[in-house]
Amino acid sequence: MIRKIMVVAMFATALQLLPYSAVAQQRRQVMLDKVVAVVGGSSVLHSELREYADALVVQRRQMGYTSDRDPMDEALEALLEQKLLHNQALIDSVEINSSDITTRVESYLQSLIAEEGGIAELEAKEHMPIFTYREMLRQRYEEQSYAQAMRAQVISKVTIVPGEVERFYKHIDKDSLPMIGEQYVYAHITKFPTSLKEAQQRTKERLLDMRERVITGKTKFSVLARMYSLDGSAMYGGEMEPMPAAYFVRPFAEALEKLKPGQISEIVETEFGFHIIELIDKRDNLYHCRHILLRPTFTRDELLEPASQLDSVARLVRLDSLSFEEAALRFSDDAQSKHNGGIVSNTDVLERMGVYEGARMTATRFLKEDFSAQGGKSLDDYAALMRLKEGEISNSFQTTDLMGNQMSKIVKLVDIIPAHVASLKEDYIRLEEMALQQKQDKVYREWLNDKIMSMYIYIDPEYRSDSFENKNWIK
Repeated sequence: MIRKIMVVAMFATALQLLPYSAVAQQRRQVMLDKVVAVVGGSSVLHSELREYADALVVQRRQMGYTSDRDPMDEALEALLEQKLLHNQALIDSVEINSSDITTRVESYLQSLIAEEGGIAELEAKEHMPIFTYREMLRQRYEEQSYAQAMRAQVISKVTIVPGEVERFYKHIDKDSLPMIGEQYVYAHITKFPTSLKEAQQRTKERLLDMRERVITGKTKFSVLARMYSLDGSAMYGGEMEPMPAAYFVRPFAEALEKLKPGQISEIVETEFGFHIIELIDKRDNLYHCRHILLRPTFTRDELLEPASQLDSVARLVRLDSLSFEEAALRFSDDAQSKHNGGIVSNTDVLERMGVYEGARMTATRFLKEDFSAQGGKSLDDYAALMRLKEGEISNSFQTTDLMGNQMSKIVKLVDIIPAHVASLKEDYIRLEEMALQQKQDKVYREWLNDKIMSMYIYIDPEYRSDSFENKNWIK
């Protein structure tokens, strides 16, 4: 995916909206639907409410907890909030990434088709043709995306200073302090294949060949995109939703702005790899385009060469002929850690997310859950660390960076910090996260109450409940 990722704050908690369309486990009976509530210009249907409530029940079972609240009441309040956010987002002209919605809908729809055994079977279960069901899913995902974007905008300017974190820690009930799980401090040395330039050249040549085939009419751009592109848009022939140039990373946007409809760009290099771009059309400031994304690939021998070099480095360090810190400085390709003894931090993740707040946000301790696609650190790292004792160094292993580029790596387990109750001295960043979230929630709840009072809201008397957490819903 080549569009910019807008992140309000690293630790901000997004509005939790369940994919409730996924829980219709039994064949539903055909029935006349009923409007149970109206928020602004949006209605909540009984069928929508029932599905969301069923999803909550499933979620509770999976997570092993119970609740005193009726799932129908809880679901209705969540949907009221979602509808309000959606309506306000449209009023405020909040922008979302429509291309991602299309990808998510199609991915989910294909999983349902596979689960039911075919399109006809899914249509029979849902009592509607596939194109109607697809549009229903699209509207739901779009509404959720608008709601999330609106909430993110509300809390985007909420910041916190060290004094507030200290006050938060002093006044919080000590029984409410979180347990911090076992954490790992580790260092690494990374090496890309020395043949990276050759691999990049091969990639460019492949793209040039594709460009020539399209220009000469031998093959359609969309066909090549479906066959070879590594971007999520490949399933749509490389086509993306029309959007302003500012929504694309800079080199991509600059190339796009130079094209006329029907033209194909030269090779464009971005942080995601190499592209060729075709401009389909341009209306006002919206660019409608398709692209093909490729990344360098390597032969087995090319990948083994840096691995062998790192194994040699590891042997020297184990023999005390070389310190790990000196080895990182001399051999590592990671510019962020090589000058710091190879110590791994979350700096690369922060930069990838667009968060630039300096050392205050930087962490060098990682929980088990941080080693995932969401956490930003590779599961390959975790697998290697689990075989080490403190001070030990791994053998080389193959992995990828955040951009998906292949490389070799060795890691050193520097320290294991046992599970403990959070303290201001040892866990400032975790406590800062809690304090910031508390402040964001307060700002958001004040904003929500104000919007509830000013927006038209009607709830069918049959569905009004005293168990709503926010009593302002019932006017």
